[in-house]
Amino acid sequence: MSFDELYVLVYNGIIKVLNYFNSVDKRIFYLYLLSSLFLAYYVYHKLKIKYSFFKYIFSKKIWLSQSSFVDYVMIFFNSFIKIILIGPYVYYGLYLAYHTDEYLSHTFGLVDNELSKVQIMILYTISLTLANDLSTYLVHLIMHKIPFLWEFHKIHHSATVLNPITQYRIHPVELLINNAKAIVIFGLTAGIFDYLSINQVQEWQYLGANVFSFIFLFWGANLRHSHVKLKYFTWLENIFISPFQHQIHHSNNKDHFDKNMGAKLAIWDWSFGTLVKSKSVGKIEFGLGKEDDKNYDSFIKNLYVPFINIFRNMARKIEK
Repeated sequence: MSFDELYVLVYNGIIKVLNYFNSVDKRIFYLYLLSSLFLAYYVYHKLKIKYSFFKYIFSKKIWLSQSSFVDYVMIFFNSFIKIILIGPYVYYGLYLAYHTDEYLSHTFGLVDNELSKVQIMILYTISLTLANDLSTYLVHLIMHKIPFLWEFHKIHHSATVLNPITQYRIHPVELLINNAKAIVIFGLTAGIFDYLSINQVQEWQYLGANVFSFIFLFWGANLRHSHVKLKYFTWLENIFISPFQHQIHHSNNKDHFDKNMGAKLAIWDWSFGTLVKSKSVGKIEFGLGKEDDKNYDSFIKNLYVPFINIFRNMARKIEK
């Protein structure tokens, strides 16, 4: 790779990350950060904290911690991975949507469609939200239950403090898996609705912002990775995962590792018996536990330690 090519790659990677703050489909979009601040103030006021709100939100122990610096480097590193390996993401999704539509048309013939374009888009939005959320839960569950995948997912759980950038603290292997899942779900869902709508809606129109995602991101999604313990009504936490419920998932208590794995909806956790509500948990600390945390206290360790652990586990099995 020439110097010019390297320069372009680095420049594009930095621009990609900066665009996260200006993209409505990204969690750290500035509007979502602002709405999270307002909700954080509600929690601050409710808890009657004595020191200033600024100090409560922008604690040096969190934002300038070693764990947070790993988050900051990881988001930039993964931006390069996305540019190099996941660049044609939209293309693959549209390709799958086209062939799904073609397969259904040839297999079942044309449908008698009485739905309007608006009705199709509403049904599509609901279906994509449910399909995305369920598939995210299942992939997350598999990440926790299969030892090989857990070694990579540990990276996300190795954060000993949480901030909104921790959302992007993901090993490149998990990043590829998550994007592959998203491609499949989008392609299949868009293809099915393209077929049902008799091509009233073009594939590219399915790429618009999802209203349910907007509401989720606007309503404090950034507080999920934070120290701000925003809780919902107990009955509501059976339906939607509150920020504190996700913080429980990041607890260094191993009993919490496999709990509250839903993205937006809590109904999957409720159905599979992995739901824990806020009222049943008190003070928590984040990470994998003091013994494991030291193995992930740098960016480089977060990249190679999963492979070391996998090879060690394989060696032990071969010896046995």
